[in-house]
Amino acid sequence: MTPVHTRSVRQHLHGVPAPAKLNLFLHITGRRADGYHLLQSVFMLIDWCDRLDVELRTDGGISRQDLQPGLLPAEDLTLRAARALQQATGCTLGAHITLDKRIPAEAGMGGGSSDAASTLLALNRLWGLDLRRHELSAIGLQLGADVPFFLGGHNAWVEGIGEQITPISLPPARFLVVKPAGGASTQRIFASPLLKRDTKTATIQGFAANDTQDLPRLDIQNILDFGHNDLQPVAQTICPEVGQCLDWLSAQGLQGRMTGSGTAVFAQMPHPLDEHPVPGDWTVRECSNMDAHPLLDWCSD
Repeated sequence: MTPVHTRSVRQHLHGVPAPAKLNLFLHITGRRADGYHLLQSVFMLIDWCDRLDVELRTDGGISRQDLQPGLLPAEDLTLRAARALQQATGCTLGAHITLDKRIPAEAGMGGGSSDAASTLLALNRLWGLDLRRHELSAIGLQLGADVPFFLGGHNAWVEGIGEQITPISLPPARFLVVKPAGGASTQRIFASPLLKRDTKTATIQGFAANDTQDLPRLDIQNILDFGHNDLQPVAQTICPEVGQCLDWLSAQGLQGRMTGSGTAVFAQMPHPLDEHPVPGDWTVRECSNMDAHPLLDWCSD
């Protein structure tokens, strides 16, 4: 990508959202020769968001401040995304990023990848770069397989190693998300000999309730009735709290499933629930899914 000249430069962007995602199912269908796992999943955006304040720096420096210190490594995905965008475009401007981290870490909800995607979208606007979505996605893929999904802006059927993204439309629904205190390393889960890696390949058409629209519409309950999360059994051996959270959801009459590589679990809420005691170190939150990423119109296709 050739260097670009900045124009229409802003001074700051406040309250930039970075939404989480849930995997309605997650199948591992194989493994490439280079060791990367092949997957199939439906990624769904939810209204549980991190927030970023991004202020212009004219000295080219990139810095970050955390409102909840100690949660992130010194070199997190927001800083890596900013530097990758600088390198790809030759932009000489910089930024100071203040991150309000609300999405739990090691939850399988894509918080870090979403932060990276929102950083790219915000700096593309702040620096006046006017990169198109596919250009940002090429940069994002170098940071992590989930980043292009958040840049794509839609709920999606995802395949390959996460780079094959087909937008889908999902009906509105409410979900209860439960994150135990414990986490699980994604790398450790994928390296486990217990991981099932040969789930039969599925198709979007097998789940589409209405395939006459530009975006196939899937029925959430049909999807939740289908399949499983291949990573869940391994995650439960590493973090037994995953099973405890699923049991807690079952006690509320809800069918739960782990999202991503965990350890958060979720269930659709068909109706409001009665109050039930929650272990003090768990995070429990009601969420709604989103039709589209709130920054969808921040760059063109």
